[in-house]
Amino acid sequence: MLSTRAKYHLGQVVRHRKHPFRGVVFDVDPQFSNTQEWYDAIPEAQRPEKQQPFYHLLAENDQSFYVAYVSEQNLIADYSGQPVDHPDIPDLFGAFEDGSYELHFQLN
Repeated sequence: MLSTRAKYHLGQVVRHRKHPFRGVVFDVDPQFSNTQEWYDAIPEAQRPEKQQPFYHLLAENDQSFYVAYVSEQNLIADYSGQPVDHPDIPDLFGAFEDGSYELHFQLN
């Protein structure tokens, strides 16, 4: 049985360790749960282990907004205190406070 605890929580602002983007966590998979095709598209030397949490992010960079799927090893907490401007944030989250967005929906 896999016992994995996510380091980051829903609504938290994080940034990528290697690439210039940041985002808000809106879902977490306890281990890799995307397609093999997606995984194989990552250069082999940079592929993360599958047996770790993977985060769905409402992400932004200098050019655009998008949804990103990122392994825990490639994320760090963002302590800038700046909100993320992704246009879908109001659909999922409420106010931004202390580096996180409050949840705007009920969890099951």
